[in-house]
Amino acid sequence: MTRSVYVTGIDRGDGRQVVELGVMELLTRQVDRVGVFRPLVHHTPDRLYELLRSRYRLSQDPATVYGMDYHEASALQAERGTDELVSTLVDRFHAVARDYDVVLVLGTDFADTQLPDELSLNARLANEFGASVIPVVGGRKQAAESVLAETRNAYRAYESLGCDVLAMVTNRVARTDRDEIAERLGSRLPVPCYVVPDEPALAAPTVAQIAQSLDAKVLLGDDSGLARDALDFVFGGAMLPNFLAALTPGCLVVTPGDRADLVVGSLAAHSAGTPPIAGVLLTLDERPGKEILTLAGRLAPGTPVLSVPGYSFPTAEQLFSLEGKLSAVTPRKAETALGLFERYVDTGELLKRVSAPSTDRVTPMMFEHQLLETARSDMRRIVLPEGTEPRVLHAAEVLLRRGVCDLTLLGPVDQIRKKAADLGIDLGAAQLIDPATSELRDAFAEKYAQLRAHRGVTVELAYDVVSDVNYFGTLMVEEGLADGMVSGSVHSTAATIRPAFEIIKTRPGADIVSSVFFMCLADKVLVYGDCAVNPDPNAEQLADIAIQSAGTAQGFGVEPRIAMLSYSTGTSGSGADVDKVREATELVRTRRPDLRIEGPIQYDAAVEPSVAATKLPESEVAGQATVLIFPDLNTGNNTYKAVQRSAGAIAVGPVLQGLRKPVNDLSRGALVQDIVTTVAITAIQAQSPSEKASQQ
Repeated sequence: MTRSVYVTGIDRGDGRQVVELGVMELLTRQVDRVGVFRPLVHHTPDRLYELLRSRYRLSQDPATVYGMDYHEASALQAERGTDELVSTLVDRFHAVARDYDVVLVLGTDFADTQLPDELSLNARLANEFGASVIPVVGGRKQAAESVLAETRNAYRAYESLGCDVLAMVTNRVARTDRDEIAERLGSRLPVPCYVVPDEPALAAPTVAQIAQSLDAKVLLGDDSGLARDALDFVFGGAMLPNFLAALTPGCLVVTPGDRADLVVGSLAAHSAGTPPIAGVLLTLDERPGKEILTLAGRLAPGTPVLSVPGYSFPTAEQLFSLEGKLSAVTPRKAETALGLFERYVDTGELLKRVSAPSTDRVTPMMFEHQLLETARSDMRRIVLPEGTEPRVLHAAEVLLRRGVCDLTLLGPVDQIRKKAADLGIDLGAAQLIDPATSELRDAFAEKYAQLRAHRGVTVELAYDVVSDVNYFGTLMVEEGLADGMVSGSVHSTAATIRPAFEIIKTRPGADIVSSVFFMCLADKVLVYGDCAVNPDPNAEQLADIAIQSAGTAQGFGVEPRIAMLSYSTGTSGSGADVDKVREATELVRTRRPDLRIEGPIQYDAAVEPSVAATKLPESEVAGQATVLIFPDLNTGNNTYKAVQRSAGAIAVGPVLQGLRKPVNDLSRGALVQDIVTTVAITAIQAQSPSEKASQQ
């Protein structure tokens, strides 16, 4: 029977979308076929489902997601009774459930409905669906005692109606009360109760949402600027010096359109990062002249300037009634929501209680989830030398919001802050360092001069070298000020890894530095090595690459079964290239008899059971290889790109291996998600026992 989880509430305003998104993240982490069902909907397409569909690449027919709209439900209940309503919804639920391993049910929203006793209706639907329930209680602007009582009452209500309550979530409580509420609820309820504090960024509308709600004209601004959260509203009326003192980070400036001084002053403050604002909203249908708008666009490129015809007071009333919403067009809010959920909900405990049916399939999304969760479990600090690159800044925001790792960004600090402000990015607790002015530069110069003295490097020369962001970042890793480094989005591979070769060097037992790609296919993850570093390894080096790759695979949850690839399988061929692979295979067997390995072997015999049954029927690797070692860079690089493009695989890497401490290179065409994934991998590498030992 399909496992189902029903997320519901007791009243409106509980912010349960955070929980629904978090539970979906957990479910897709465990299985690859997750369905969604919303019994009752106000209108379609539903905002939250569209977010889930885009984020988790759901292929479910949207027509099957919704049971019926509230008007249809109200009419059916009035005419034929609750039993008929429930029966109809149950039939529509099972039409979804039969096609999926697990179904996430999104309960009713308690908003503008004519349905009596909505709580009982949700409880009954959950029971009829055979779904376990996670009730969510909203605690915004409530005293701790009130929140405690409401949460206990909600548990009793659903439990008394026969529901299988998995856990309780108390959401949007005051941060000052969060720990006390969590402690007291933990001792009074028989199920886990997770207490999540209120997060202003989630409730804040984006500038785009404000523009849409007020039917504002966008005079300036790009998509990135319109995606900023308006965390506060500052109304302009005072003279410029007093007005500037009132600005707060992330505020939307609201001022009559004829106050050009306040417009220019606000944007100049934003450009300086003191503080970065969300944008400017002009009232009275007054707009600055062309010269002022041109100046505004140059001062703060991308920062929105909006115009509305109304007066400031009615505009303020509308603004204060707006609240941010999670949707497919607010991906940054989704990252914030998931970071909040994962910080305050024991996801491991909840996942065990959900007990969705397990699967041996590993989809790309499941692999990505696993990487982020593993990195988060033992947080490390990663240094990103390309601190002014927009993709790196967007990735940094995702990593910080999700709590994946601590970050250090390198570059001119003012430029980083300005670029982040222009992009509307909150770097939070990220450390910013300018190598050119850092107090570490002298010490790093001495260190580098010592390491390269045999090459005639003096302290004076080293002082110039270590101002380079990649050298500075590598020295941070070497000196234990960071646990790993990721670069390469705007630097060449050589510029990224040369400092690592000079400073960090290979770890004990590794003869060379090599690389692997994690190839995420539709239902499994394969490890390809070496496709990026060594042009033509000899037998000794090829054996070392195989051993390193097996260790990397195992460290990321892939059971290593090594295929040493060649154009020949077994003893069917001969020649120098085949002999090299055969010799390397024997070296691995001698050095690591615990590893399962086959070689030489052709690619089809390595991965396809039917071919393996013919060519190597007795092999325990053939047909089920997970680590594929290519004989040279030409073969490996072309094969990974062919599989990536022709089979639609996601290639994660290259991941460098063999260094004492982790440094990884990005493609210069890397997307934001590629950077996020590579940073997570680097953080995980830094968690390994060998890395920890090398830092002691």
